[in-house]
Amino acid sequence: QVQLVESGGGLVQAGGSLRLSCTVSGSIRIRSIDDMGWYRQAPGKQRELVASVNIGAETDYADSVKGRFTISRDDAKNTVSLQMNSLNSDDTAVYYCNAYNVHTSSKQYLVSFWGQGTQVTVAS
Repeated sequence: QVQLVESGGGLVQAGGSLRLSCTVSGSIRIRSIDDMGWYRQAPGKQRELVASVNIGAETDYADSVKGRFTISRDDAKNTVSLQMNSLNSDDTAVYYCNAYNVHTSSKQYLVSFWGQGTQVTVAS
């Protein structure tokens, strides 16, 4: 199976920065991951896409985070990171890492995998 483990959440003052990281691992060696991204879910709201990056390094951002957040991936380590700057209270949410279409040495998983989520709280 495929597992995603996130780290880097926490409490930060408004205007501050945080960096989230996610490592994708599997019981069988992972050859590639087509799409990786970060989603978030605030209390009482639906989960929303924050940022994504595909295997070609093309990125997509929610309008609310453009210019403040930067997503990056390291395919050698199967990691995806989210640098978050100029945080405000609207960024408070549980952030989830996502990996879609994972290719291992024996199987292709044409599904989405999710991390357990990491809390980001921005104090105003």
